[in-house]
Amino acid sequence: MQLVHLHSTGRLENMLGSSLCRILRRRPLKVTRCQVQEFTTSPQKIAISKVKEAGLLHSKALIGGKWLGANDGRTLPVHSPATGEVLVEVPYMGEVETNSAINEASKAFAGWRALTGSERSKLLRNWYDLLIANKEHLGHLITLEQGKPLTEALGEVVYGSNFVEFFAEEAKRIYGDIIPAPFSDRRIVVLKQPVGVVGAITPWNFPLAMITRKVAAAFAAGCTAVVKPSELTPLTALAAAELACQAGIPPGVLNVVMGDAPRIGDALMASNEVRKITFTGSTAVGKKLMAGAAGTVKKLSLELGGNAPCIIFDDADIDVAVKGTLASKFRNSGQTCVSVNRIFVQAGIYDKFSDAFATAVKSLEVGNGLHKGVAQGPLINEAAVEKVERHLEDALSKGAKVLLGGKKHSLGSTFYEPTVLTDTSTDMIIFREEVFGPVAPLIKFKTEEDVIQMANDTLFGLAAYFFTQNLSRAWRVAEALEFGMVGINEGIISTEVAPFGGVKQSGLGREGSKYGIDEYLEVKYLCMGSIKSF
Repeated sequence: MQLVHLHSTGRLENMLGSSLCRILRRRPLKVTRCQVQEFTTSPQKIAISKVKEAGLLHSKALIGGKWLGANDGRTLPVHSPATGEVLVEVPYMGEVETNSAINEASKAFAGWRALTGSERSKLLRNWYDLLIANKEHLGHLITLEQGKPLTEALGEVVYGSNFVEFFAEEAKRIYGDIIPAPFSDRRIVVLKQPVGVVGAITPWNFPLAMITRKVAAAFAAGCTAVVKPSELTPLTALAAAELACQAGIPPGVLNVVMGDAPRIGDALMASNEVRKITFTGSTAVGKKLMAGAAGTVKKLSLELGGNAPCIIFDDADIDVAVKGTLASKFRNSGQTCVSVNRIFVQAGIYDKFSDAFATAVKSLEVGNGLHKGVAQGPLINEAAVEKVERHLEDALSKGAKVLLGGKKHSLGSTFYEPTVLTDTSTDMIIFREEVFGPVAPLIKFKTEEDVIQMANDTLFGLAAYFFTQNLSRAWRVAEALEFGMVGINEGIISTEVAPFGGVKQSGLGREGSKYGIDEYLEVKYLCMGSIKSF
């Protein structure tokens, strides 16, 4: 091992302390380079070094089982939202590379669909085992490129891996039907078959789980896929793809491209080989994809924006309500599509809940997600912070008051203080639009009828939450809310065993659960005639 000299300088004194340096000045100190690194290397560099050593840091795309750069050599930097450091550069691809990936997926489709459900199940199970075995590396990679606290990132790895395990099991349970025929000489059979090549477009807020939730179901059904992760967080997708290769999933079944989002999207939409598009992201982009799919009549799954209400009734358990609302609102710094966006509190407990909630929010430690004890990391970029500021300025100009927070955090440009607003009203932008940040607006209401009307007064219908100890009210309100998912006395509702999706302009289709695999299957009816009966 190579050794280096360290002489007693002011810099050394800052690192080691004056008392120790007085001892070290008696003779030169010999240390290894790895020891020096512990003093001088940032947490980001240490973490990315470990991921690289594990063979999970890729800087090229995966097409047909090969790791490739862009045809013209262009690259795109991937930044740490916590520090602004460039972690690595990845290919900046467009139509040509995407069409190549589609071609490879199309060629692999026949062989993949021909495998039995049991055979595909075993390969998916291999992938799950490798994801879990590499949980620490994947968690660090998520925190590096997305910013969420490491504990949340590790939770995402488990959550995302669970979709692979679940659909590995569902691969063996794709059942058809025998339908009683209206004529004695006929038999009616219904089969379910894979739709074909799938284009999966995923967001940056859950860079692993949003891929596995789509791709695992597609693979279980017998489909192949071209995945386009967000340009902000492609490294986790590439690491997951590496582990899929190690698991034995054949070349071309999983392809990953990134770069010029509009051009990649156009290529996926224009291709007759791509028979299904699954997308998680904004409603605006989802509408464009929906229009683009018309040209080739593609099957669509769209998980779009939300504007989740959270209702705290007078009869709620305050401690349960605070805990659930806090988890839903501030998880991932408020950057989730099912995050609470409007908090309605009944007049009888408004002051009590506001005080208890603000106290809980105040305890959240903000910082680099790689540091211990951090509960809230940075927002994904400065544009996200600017959106939060616009929402806040509008609310304050219309009478809202800051109970806690309300400004950028002293840590840097992508950090924002956990914020609680009181006296918010329905005429504010924050009531109409997803803030996608750590701002919790409280709205006072009087009656159940009033709050149901206000909660449903939105174009979106993804998730909703409410807290009550009245069983009759629980059923009544749950059925009245116009949302695809409802949490009752619970703030974290996502799980691989339940259907995830919304209504209205929050999208089409469902992901996860037994319903999720149907999104990647076509129903075929067979009519068998001239059957002789006894």
